[in-house]
Amino acid sequence: MPEVTAAGKPAIAAAVIVQDGRLLLIQRRVSEGSLSWQLPAGAVEPGETFAEAAVRETAEETGLVVAAVATLGERVHPDTSRLIGYVACRVQSGTAHVAEPDEVQEIAWVAPTDLGSYVPRGFAPVVQGYLVAALG
Repeated sequence: MPEVTAAGKPAIAAAVIVQDGRLLLIQRRVSEGSLSWQLPAGAVEPGETFAEAAVRETAEETGLVVAAVATLGERVHPDTSRLIGYVACRVQSGTAHVAEPDEVQEIAWVAPTDLGSYVPRGFAPVVQGYLVAALG
């Protein structure tokens, strides 16, 4: 189970949620390096898998109940040096909203044509490949 990276920081699980041709992004209240808009994500707790953490973090940050569909892959993030596991998730219920206002400032369902203005550097290759297939 991916709890701690070589740098001693907890691993991160990120949820990749596509619905109605749009990707769910959140804007953190405090940016992590150059990251402002990003996927719902958070630290993997002891004993959790990337999928379990992605589902939990999505509920905590956005109020959505999601199901993990597939683990897309992982990488050490170039800005944060943290191990990140990317998990494709499907919405089961709820409406996305700022459920954790101390951490999340805003939520957006972003059309494929607008992703570059939210995430100028793009996504990890495994996420980008999934988005091409899921969003066209």
